Amino acid sequence: MSQTVSRADFDQFMVPNYAPADYIPVRGEGARLWDQQGREYVDFAGGIAVNALGHAHPALVKALTEQAQKLWHVSNTLTNEPALRLARKLVDATFADRVFFCNSGAEANEAAFKLARKWAIDTAGADKHEIISTTNSFHGRTFFTVTVGGQPKYSDGFGPRPQGVTHIPYNDLAALKSAISDKTAAVVIEPIQGEGGVLPATADYLKGVRELCDQHKALLVFDEVQTGVGRSGSLYAYMEYGVTPDILTSAKSLGGGFPIGAMLTTEAVAQHFAVGTHGSTYGGNPLACAVAEAVIDVVNTPEVLAGIRAKHERFVSRLRAMGDKTGAFQQVRGMGLLIGAVLAEPYKGRAKDFMTAAAKAGVMVLQAGPDVVRFAPSLVIADADIDEGLDRFEQAVNEVVGR
Repeated sequence: MSQTVSRADFDQFMVPNYAPADYIPVRGEGARLWDQQGREYVDFAGGIAVNALGHAHPALVKALTEQAQKLWHVSNTLTNEPALRLARKLVDATFADRVFFCNSGAEANEAAFKLARKWAIDTAGADKHEIISTTNSFHGRTFFTVTVGGQPKYSDGFGPRPQGVTHIPYNDLAALKSAISDKTAAVVIEPIQGEGGVLPATADYLKGVRELCDQHKALLVFDEVQTGVGRSGSLYAYMEYGVTPDILTSAKSLGGGFPIGAMLTTEAVAQHFAVGTHGSTYGGNPLACAVAEAVIDVVNTPEVLAGIRAKHERFVSRLRAMGDKTGAFQQVRGMGLLIGAVLAEPYKGRAKDFMTAAAKAGVMVLQAGPDVVRFAPSLVIADADIDEGLDRFEQAVNEVVGR
């Protein structure tokens, strides 16, 4: 017999490392969600850029259902057909020659950072181990990844950090020139800083980073956990910039809501993960890979990618008009369907207030730090849902600014 649960059960039974909203979603379809009370929301949050095709997309339901009737799990002493099909499609669609599967973006980044160091030490010796990252970056919640991430609030309080990690300002090529050396194993960059405020890199910056890495024989690692799988309007954001990394990490949208992560790299770099050097019990799980293959099949089409660019313009034009009318936003920035509305000076630090007011108005949004309201909806969200969700969001903005 099932038990009725409520938000109060979180406070009683769950470890208190989250502070979830006071409502519990129970059903989703497309860009809509319904909570326990039957209240409907337009979902502009997408599970934090995860639900690439919205909720209960027929192609994903079909892929999961069919695979669930065949094979759920095998250990990594074996391989399986969905993992091999997905790996081939990722290789065919990107710069990569090899793929490593895991369960999350943090694990994909953990693998990337370990591989970068292994490659550097194997090829140049123990002194070549340093990793350069940027301030305000976010790369996951393992201890190595929070150390590489440039936000001390996530790494403070856990004792001594892994050594050999340096942070420099984002979009500042001069700072990288000063920091990089022949001891640098890798430079780690998000093409668009997600948690750091939906801040895109400039094209000149990324091209300069690539050149400096080449000069110092360091690897360039792109964290595309949030920007990957169509979010930018290309399959991966590096394609928007014309700058190719040596290692790329992917997760979030890759599984469309089913947990999966991937690290993509070149043949030469991949060989430094020999048998036994790294692993993941659930990496390459048949269920996850079957769903991710269906995501790639839907997203990596000219129609869907072009639609993302058109939907970007629909969001941005409306948000800018909203900002002009209310004075709430000083800038709207981002790429594809990863968009940030930067709060104007009178509302700095109040992103959570906008998020809470939006939920009351029936639309789910995110924050990216205290000063940015973030939007990361389904990549195939209907225009009518965009318009209705923005109508509701405008009500929330008016409430916060007191109009």
